[in-house]
Amino acid sequence: MTRDQPPFGEALRAELGVPVESVVLESSPRSRVWRVELESGVPVVVKQLVAGPEAADRYAREVAALRIAGRAQVAVAPRVLGVQPGQLVVVLEHLEHRPPAEDWIVGYAESLAHLHATARASDAGGSLPRWSAPGEADVAAFLRLAGALEVPAGDEVAVELRALVERLEEAPGAALLHGDPCPGNDLHTPDGVRFIDFEQASLGSGLMELAYLRIGFPTCWCVTRASDALLARAESAYLSAWRDATGTEPGEDVEAALVDACAGWVLRGDALVQRAERGVTDQLARVVEEDWEWGTVTARQRLAHRLGVVAESACGRGPLKRTAELCGRMRAAALTRWPDLAPVPVRRP
Repeated sequence: MTRDQPPFGEALRAELGVPVESVVLESSPRSRVWRVELESGVPVVVKQLVAGPEAADRYAREVAALRIAGRAQVAVAPRVLGVQPGQLVVVLEHLEHRPPAEDWIVGYAESLAHLHATARASDAGGSLPRWSAPGEADVAAFLRLAGALEVPAGDEVAVELRALVERLEEAPGAALLHGDPCPGNDLHTPDGVRFIDFEQASLGSGLMELAYLRIGFPTCWCVTRASDALLARAESAYLSAWRDATGTEPGEDVEAALVDACAGWVLRGDALVQRAERGVTDQLARVVEEDWEWGTVTARQRLAHRLGVVAESACGRGPLKRTAELCGRMRAAALTRWPDLAPVPVRRP
C-alpha cells in the first residue's frame, strides 16, 4: 500500500467488498482521506488518522461520536460502514455535497440541534470527554491584552470573568458536541446538512456550539458573520429542532448561555490559530505584535469581531456588564491602532 492507496484490510474486504478505484481527497494534516469505489459500484469514504501522540484518542472520539450520531431520527452524519482500529481507519457512507444556499446557517442549525440531541446519559464515561471550558490562564491572558491595548480593565471585570469561567465549567447538558462544527465540516446534501470530522467531539451543553453562529465559527478557517435577521432565524430553527428531538428546552436561559459562550471564545487566544499551533504560546500577546492570516480573515480581524459581538450581546445587562463595556473599549482601541482592519465576510467561500 502507498500513500495514494487506502488501507483496506481483509476484514473490510470480507464485510464491504473489494476496492477497485480510489481518489485522494483534501484533508487536514492529521488525517488521510480517500473516495473509494467498491467492486459493487458503491462509493465509500475511507479515513485514516495519521499516527501521532493524540491519534488514537482522536480516532476513538471520531468513531464513538459517529456511532452516537447514527441514532438520530433525522440523519446528521455519514453512517459508519466499517472500522479497522489497528490502522486507525474508519469507512463511511459517501455523501454528495452541493453548494450551500444563501441562508445555509438555518439548515445547519437544525442539523446541529439534531446532532446534539443524539447523546444519552449512558454515553458519559465512554470515549468522549466532557467539554472543556477556558481557565484562569485564559482570563489572565485576556486581561494582559487589555493592558497592552492601553484599556484599563479594573477589578470588577476580573471578578466577572472568573465567575464566567465557573459558569461555563458547570454548564448543564450532555449533548453530543461536534468539537469543530465549521464550514468545511458540513456537507450540504439534497437531504439536509450532514457533519463530518468528529475528532474533537465531546459531551456538554449544545448552546456552546450554537454560539458559533454569533461569534463567527471560532475554531475554523472560515469566519463569517450573519445578519441579525438570519441569525435570529437560525437560532430559532435550532431551538425548534431541539424541542422536536427531545421534548425539552435546551436550557433555562438560552440568551444568557449564548452570551457566556461567546465571551468564553473571546478569552481563548488559541482560537486565533489553527489546531496544529495551539497550546504553544500566548496568542493574545502575539496578536499585539503581529498579525497573521488564517482562512478568510486575519487574527486581528477575528479578535475585533469577537470583541464586538460580546460588547453588543452583553451590553448594559447581566453578569457580564463590565466585561461588555471593556470589550467595546478594546475593540475601539484595536481599530484605532490598526485602522485597516476590515469586517469579517458575510458569505462563506
